[in-house]
Order: sequence, then C-alpha cells, then structure tokens
Amino acid sequence: MNVTIGRRTRHYRTVAFDSRKNAVRLIDQRLLPHQFQIVATGNFQETARAIHEMIVRGAGAIGATAAYGLAQGVRSFRGRDLEKLSLHVDSVYQTLQAARPTAVDPVNAMNEVRSRMSQGKTVAEQRALALTAAQEFANDDVRHCEAIGRQGGPLIQEGMRILTHCNAGWLAFVDVGTATAPLYAAQAEGRKFHVFCDETRPRSQGATLTAWELAQQGIDHEVIADNAAGYLIQRNEIDLIIVGSDRTLGRTGEVTNKIGTYTKAVLAERHNIPFFVAIPFSTIDWKLSSGRDIPIEERDESEVLGAWGAVALSRFRGSGPRFGRRVYVRVANPTSGARNPGFDVTPAELITGIITPAGIFKPKELWANRRKLGFKD
Repeated sequence: MNVTIGRRTRHYRTVAFDSRKNAVRLIDQRLLPHQFQIVATGNFQETARAIHEMIVRGAGAIGATAAYGLAQGVRSFRGRDLEKLSLHVDSVYQTLQAARPTAVDPVNAMNEVRSRMSQGKTVAEQRALALTAAQEFANDDVRHCEAIGRQGGPLIQEGMRILTHCNAGWLAFVDVGTATAPLYAAQAEGRKFHVFCDETRPRSQGATLTAWELAQQGIDHEVIADNAAGYLIQRNEIDLIIVGSDRTLGRTGEVTNKIGTYTKAVLAERHNIPFFVAIPFSTIDWKLSSGRDIPIEERDESEVLGAWGAVALSRFRGSGPRFGRRVYVRVANPTSGARNPGFDVTPAELITGIITPAGIFKPKELWANRRKLGFKD
C-alpha cells in the first residue's frame, strides 16, 4: 500500500527481506498511528521476538515473517554438514513457531520453506532454496489478497455501512489485506461506503491500525467502542460485517480470530446481517477437526489493565497535533488482575460466507473444495 508521511508518498510492504544484511525488515506496528518506523531484525531470535512482541502481527504478516526468519536462520548456518543443518533448522523452526501459537500461517509458511529446502543436495543449495521459498510465500500472500478483493468487492455496494473488527488489512499481511481487500476493490471501482472500525480492545488494533489504513487510503470511516456495535446493529446502521481470521478449520469451517469476533457473529445472526470472513489459503488448517483443539494465546494482563498511547506535544504542525514518546497508562484498579485471551472461535453456522482467492464458500463447503483451496496431501 502507499503511505503518505508529510508530503512524501511511497509504497511499502509490511514485511520485506534484506538479503545483503540477512535481515527481516518490518513496519513497527506498535508505534502506529503516531509514528511510522521500519525496524530490521538481524537474526532469527530477534525475528521471533518481533512476532511475539507484536512489532509485526496479523496472520499473513507473521507467516511471511516466520518464512523469512527460517530462511534467515538457514543463511546464518556455517558448515557443510546437512545433518547438522537439519538440527539447526529444527531449532529455528521451534523458536519461530512458539512466538505466536494461535495463527497457523507461520506453520504453513515454514513447512513450505522446509519442503522446498529439502530439494537441495548441499548446504549452499538449501540456503538459496530457503530464501526463494520465503520470497514466494510473501508474493503469494499479496496475490491471494488481491484475489480476495476481486472475489469480495461485489459485496460492497454503494452507500453501505460496514463493520470491521481488529485489523485484517495490509498491515496484517504483506500487502492489500483480506477483510480490507474488498473495500479497496470497491473503492477502486468508484463506490462510496462508510466503515465502522471496532476499536478492538485490549490492543486497539481497529482504532490504531485499521483506522490509520483507511485514513491513508481515503476511505470514509469512524472508530467505535467495541460495545457500541450492538447499538448500531440494533438501530439498523450496519449492513455488512467483514473480519479476517488467524486460523480457519478446513474440516469444520470454524474460524479463529481476534477476541470479540464471536460476539459480532452472534449479533449478526440475531439481526440477520451478513457476516463474512476473508482468508488466504495459508490461513486454513486442514488437520484439526474441532475448534476446541485450537491453542488460544493468553497474553499479558497488562494489556487489559492499561493502554498504550502517545504523548501529545504542545507544538502543532499543519492541521493536527504532533506526538512524542509512546507511554503506557494504567487504567484499571491498581490491585486487580485480569484475564486476556487473545482470540475466540466462531462456529460455522454463524458465518454467511468465507471469502477466499478461489471464491466465496459456505464454511461447510471448504473441505469439499479443498483442492481449489490449496490442500496438499
């Protein structure tokens, strides 16, 4: 996507790789929307920390980051022994996989890299194949998101009011995004519509990231408190809901996404509002057969008990305030603890359709169409 900072506009990918420095380059999403900064991770341990600490987040983005991180680890190996390289790769793989356990994209991405690597007969060949495979995963991520836009764009009609939850935009992928892809496609065709961005506590990715993306893109939008969605739905002010997914079960159609997604799906069902989920092939888990088996990440209680923001400075530039350092503010009662599950699971029967690069399917149709959706024996 194009990003405008000051008077300069240029295209960025959320995740990129510097082969000369063997470094993964990431947009630091913790600083948005107040600062735009690129960080480089110099080894696979730093790359894993970037995933865990949510410098980079979102299914496709952490998938591409894990793929590049695995290639980064392979490229750092010194020696000619393939067995020792294999042990090293196992360690790199486990480190990156453990960084964020709920999303399946990192596993699918790294499995693809390892599969391609195995075709190499020397360490040098495997190094080269690892990076090529990671780059192909990143490029496929972009192509899949563009295809999701083509498939889902017709859902966005003139004058619609659309609700999003969390961020499944280009920041959550390498480019374009999934839940936002139909919005961008409809905008490109000249249709006008309005987007309500759930703030998405506790990390507020809707308020900080989705709203920033839509502002950069010039799409009409407003941020709402998570609990305001029911009010707007009850008053017939929402026509369509589109969300992303961190893991969708191909056998059952159950969808894992940011905490609060299930709540929106229940509201949509109660009020007969279409509820769509947009996913690339890499987000589909073809192995698990029950949503209860999905590992749900429990994050630090500090995210619930407070909030991060930026200090507004007294000096102003242009039409808005300038912001200084990033700070954490405690909001909750000082002696209280908190629970902080990062995701929930939405049953298939609450989902109108799943938008994929290959078309829009009912959740229960995924398994029957698995060949079209990238399933490999």
